[in-house]
Amino acid sequence: MHLVDLNCDMGESFGAYRMGKDEEILDYVTSANIACGYHAGDPATMRKTVQMALEKNVGIGAHPGMPDLVGFGRREINISPQEAYDLVIYQMGALYGFVRSEGGKIQHVKPHGALFNMAAKSAPLSEAIAEAVYKVDPECILFGLAGSELVKAGKKIGLRTASEVFSDRTYQKDGSLTSRREENALIKDHKIAVNQVIRMVKEGKVKSVQGEDVVIQADTICIHGDGLHALEFAQYISNALREAGITIAKIGDFLR
Repeated sequence: MHLVDLNCDMGESFGAYRMGKDEEILDYVTSANIACGYHAGDPATMRKTVQMALEKNVGIGAHPGMPDLVGFGRREINISPQEAYDLVIYQMGALYGFVRSEGGKIQHVKPHGALFNMAAKSAPLSEAIAEAVYKVDPECILFGLAGSELVKAGKKIGLRTASEVFSDRTYQKDGSLTSRREENALIKDHKIAVNQVIRMVKEGKVKSVQGEDVVIQADTICIHGDGLHALEFAQYISNALREAGITIAKIGDFLR
């Protein structure tokens, strides 16, 4: 039996600016990564997104990012491990207040954008992030790129970790994601994206852009909520996974 979590970045609206169709997408995913105000999101958006996730029994995750609203947290900033530790605790605390006030619990933490990618390759940054998560809530699951330093750091400190794969991104032969600066970074064809995911879940392999198979673990699949066809893709991948005999379940319900 193949089990996998389906997660989506959410709560990315800010003030008068609206992004994504969070309420509709929540019908198709099992975990939500909620922006905590640094790269996107604001207090009202956080509260509403938490409420919607709880109503639909979707696992709630903190999605801490770089303090970079203009760049949507996707630009690298040369932060120290101590700064990474501080900003993760700060953002987890912000979301925790809303989750607790609504009677819920934070299921997981997934760094966003540049912070996620930098941590994937940096042991010091990853260890700082893992320590921050562990000290706030050792029951939290830490999401990290499959095979990354972040997953290793989480396991080292004693957290449950979820190896994450991406449906709409291409991979390099070292298992890293192709930079968004490259033309072939994104997979825009739904069928190709879903076939890549099904192979990762069932066979534990992904074809890199160099043409080589890379061994990969898929505990949770990320879909992005900010694209033009995000809702359509959420529906498509959810149906396709089930048709392939893969059960979609909340990561907190099956990860040991």
